[in-house]
Parts: sequence; structure tokens; C-alpha cells
Amino acid sequence: MLHYIKEVLDNMPNDWIDLTTHRLDIYNETLAKSEFLDEFEALYNEKNATTVALANLPTAYDYIRLGHPLSSILEWSVARLLHLESDSVISFDSITVPVLAVLRKNLLDGKKTQINYTGKLPAIFDVEALKRVYGYHFELNQVDSPEDISAFDGSTVYLSQKNQIKAEPIANSIDFHVSVYKNIGSLLVINGEDNHDYVSDIQHVRRRETIAMTPSNSLVALTSLVHNAPIKYTAGNVAKDKARVHELIKEVNGTDTEPLVASSGLSIQYAIMMGLVDDAINKHPGKEIKFIVPPNCYGGTNDQSRRVAACLDNVEVVDLPVDGDNDMVQSIDTVLTKIAAQDAVPYIIAEIPTNPRVEVPDLLKLKEALSKKRTTPTGETAIDPVFILDQTFCPNVHFLGEDKILSTVRTISYASGSKFPSGGKCTAGYCVVNNKAEDLIKSIFFHLELCDNEATDLQYEILAAQLPSMNERIAAAYVNTREFVTFIEKELPGAKINFVSEELAAQGFTPSVFSLDLPTKGANDVEREQYKRALNLKLINLMITEIPNESKFCVSYGQLKGCYWTIPATSTQGTTKEGDKDYIVRASLSPDLDLDLHKKVFLDFVKSI
Repeated sequence: MLHYIKEVLDNMPNDWIDLTTHRLDIYNETLAKSEFLDEFEALYNEKNATTVALANLPTAYDYIRLGHPLSSILEWSVARLLHLESDSVISFDSITVPVLAVLRKNLLDGKKTQINYTGKLPAIFDVEALKRVYGYHFELNQVDSPEDISAFDGSTVYLSQKNQIKAEPIANSIDFHVSVYKNIGSLLVINGEDNHDYVSDIQHVRRRETIAMTPSNSLVALTSLVHNAPIKYTAGNVAKDKARVHELIKEVNGTDTEPLVASSGLSIQYAIMMGLVDDAINKHPGKEIKFIVPPNCYGGTNDQSRRVAACLDNVEVVDLPVDGDNDMVQSIDTVLTKIAAQDAVPYIIAEIPTNPRVEVPDLLKLKEALSKKRTTPTGETAIDPVFILDQTFCPNVHFLGEDKILSTVRTISYASGSKFPSGGKCTAGYCVVNNKAEDLIKSIFFHLELCDNEATDLQYEILAAQLPSMNERIAAAYVNTREFVTFIEKELPGAKINFVSEELAAQGFTPSVFSLDLPTKGANDVEREQYKRALNLKLINLMITEIPNESKFCVSYGQLKGCYWTIPATSTQGTTKEGDKDYIVRASLSPDLDLDLHKKVFLDFVKSI
């Protein structure tokens, strides 16, 4: 088996390392966690490790948060050597989050946890913060070896630091073995059939609060495994790349405060959320914390905020209707007034433009609503909000700098790096604060470090290479999108298109994504909805079938090439409540695609209906 894996590493397709998602054209979402390994195992049984065969394997998991080809093969290999199911081994970019994942499930299940370790705990493992801020309960037990671990009424975690990837037998007294590897991440082995129900919950933590071991680091790990040799990690010039990325982010955002860069957009969002919870506990002890979130926003944001609230009695998620008939400004004003009446701490998470309806609120009125002085029932001044702005759709717009629209409101801006910042080459995300919120950055950084979610060396290198051309790529992609939207308006006037106006574009809002509400028919609402949903799929399937090299069925955005199609209700809004889902088509265009061919195929679609 190890010899076969060595052949795979010699012959693997380049995009296993170079892209965040391999083979978007072979992606069956319902089988995302199993299909890749099922077909990979078939190749193994045939002893087929040719590049062609490997390139034809379907997508593994998604966006490397939940996994990718090399992390999947690493997990499969270690599990096979240990005679375990492949999903019993889970890789992480982070060295602390696998432990946090067990603690989270046990907190919700009311189960005790004992963390055993040899030598010293990792320096970033802050015991006091994990108990005080995250609400986790656990015992620590230093041991000389795994054999010293005795029976415990609850889950037994063993944390060890290693310099080589090995599949070592695990004592029955250990439920979860976390092997920590300097520079490349960690491997969690779930031991025993009784613990198999942890798999899904731990994978979900990896999907929402961190990422899998990155492709480049998984390659380092697999190389160590197949050669039975210590890990050989080649460090880049990370100090130079990091300084350059910080400089570029400040340029892009028009700010002078120091940014933070994380392993993914959701990693930075998690650091923001936990940093703000920590700040509220310190500055406003005993007060309720309210995260105000649009119910139909990106599913990762929606889900993560509710996951944080589920763990903490003093945290609650409050809905913020922002799209369609709802006005973001009016909703914010109403919600903040209610929260002031509760004397609670308000944190607002919102996307501008909104997703998937691509709407931009009246920014002057938004500033007024956020700046408005409100009072508590006792007549005291209410706690002013922190506005957490997801700028992924328009990372080039200046909201935060001096004299900009949100310069006087405590604001944190963040963006997903798998979109325009890297052009789809890595997942690293970043955040930056305005001067008014600068005191919050220390707390956010603390939790970014505690979760070991800072961007990797290679991610910094990729961002340093890609960020300089970002604004140019945004402008070119917008031109393509505007032309395509204008074409659709002309050829299919019965469709409702959600896209920015020419006036908003002139103000700098130049996204390259639009949503499409296709015309429908039927005798009643149910028939009309069924017809429209079928039509959505008909359009997307036609596009990806006729233009397979460019059109993909994926939520991606800001890529260097091609056109990406999705239905938010079944993709980005996967964990959103059914009534808040959007069964429409969302399309995003890149700066480099055959626009004439896309127009032609769309016209074929129009003629067919």
C-alpha cells in the first residue's frame, strides 16, 4: 500500500496542489465525503496510479476546509495501517482544534473529558481561556507515556508531539489520539467503535472553524509516511511574504491598522467571534451577547454563529432580515433598539453587497443607524455595536479608512481568500479593523493563535503573489458580468436579475456575481415553484455540459478563469432554515472566459423554454 501511495505522489495531477478544489466538473454533493475515496480505493485495487486515472477522480470534500485529495489519501493510508475505517482519521491544519472539537461535542453532550499529554502542552493551548471564553470543561493529566493513562469516566484524549508520520497502535484506554507535527498540522485518530458517532461532529468543526491539513503539508506528511522518515518541511521566506501581504491588505482596504490573516475565511470569522465574546466578558461582565446575523446569508456564517451560541449560555443569535422586501438599515435600527432595551452587547455580521441578492444598503443611512445613540431602560447609554462586514463580494471597496463611510463606527472587515484575494489558489482569509475598533484586534489575534488558525507559510506566499493584481481582476470580471447581465435582460426580459446598478458600480461596487430569478409558470404557487426549480437545474446543466472547460457547478467566486453556477438554497445556504433559502440561480464570472460562447448557450436555453 505504501509503495502504491509513493507512485500516486510521483504521478498526481498538478491541481491537487495548485487549486482549492479539484475537478469541479465531477462533484456530487451528496457523495462529497465518500465518492473520491471509493474510486481511489478501486484504483488501488487495480494498482493503477497513472496521472490520467488520478486526474479523473471526482472532487474530494470541498474547498479543503473539509478535505481534498491529498488529505483524504493521508487519512485513508493511516487508517488502513491501523485497521480502522478511513473516517476515523481526520487531518487538521491546526494543532489545537482537534482537541477543541472533542471538547465541543462533550460540552453539548454533558460528558467529561481528560486531556493527557507528555512533555509540555503546546504553548498556545490556553487552559484558562478555553474554560472562561469557550465554556469547555476538562481535566489535564501529564503522563510519561500512553501506558500511564488510566480508566476515566468520560473521553480520554492523548496529545503527543511527533516529528514523523507513523501509524502507531493506540492503547484501548485512549479514545482520541492527537498527533501534533510542527509546521504542518495534526492528525486525530478516533479509537473504538463506541466513539464513531464523533466523526461527523468533528468533521463539522473542521468545516466551520478551521481547515484540513493543506495540500502542500499533506504532501509533506505523506512523503514522511511512505519513506518512513522524519518530516522534511521546507520553510519559505514567511517574514517577507507576511509583511508584503499585510502591506497589500492595508492598501486594498485603505487602512493603516495591522491586519490578521487566517487559514480560511471561516477561520478568521471564528477568531473575530471568539475575540469579541472574550472582549465582552472582560468589558461587560454578566451581560448578554447578541450576534445579529441575516438568516439567509452565507451558510458558513449562519451556521458558525449558531454553533458559538449553542455552546455559551450568554450568547444568542438574532435574525437580521436584509434582502428583498427587507431593508438592512431599517432592520439594524429595529434590532439595535431592542438590544439596547435588553442592555446587551450587539455584534452585527453582514455582507455588502448581500449574498445572494447582491444588494447594497443606503450607506449614509447605515452609518446613521449604527451611530445612533440609544439608551437602556435605566437611562444609561447603550453599548455601541461592532459592525462585522463580510466584504468577500467587493473586497476593493474602502469602508474603513479615515473619512470613509464607516470610519466613525466600530467596524471589522473580512474577506474569504479563496475568492478574489488568491484567485482560487488557496483558502486564506483576512480581517482588518478601522481606528475606532483597533482595541479589538489584540483579542481577535489571541483567539486566532489559540485555535492555531493563522495562514500557513505557503498561503502567505500565494497571497503575496496574487493580491497585487486583485483590483485589476475585479474590474475585468465586472466588465464581463455587466455585459452578460445586459445580454440576459435583453434576451429573457421575464427574468428578475439581482445585480448592482450602474450608479452603485460608479461608487466602486463592482461585483462579478449576479442572481437570476427565472420566469416560471403553473396553475398555483407549488407548480410555479417546482417549474422554476427544474428550470434552474436545466440552465446550469446546459452551461456545464456545453462549456465543460469553463462553466462549473460550484459556489466559487473570484477565480482566475471560467464561470461558476450554483443554487444558493442547496449550496451556500445548506444549513439555513428552509423558509429563508433562495431557490434561484447564482452565477459568478471571472476576468478570463469565452463570453460569446456563454451568450450563445444561454440563448439556446431561452429558445428551449
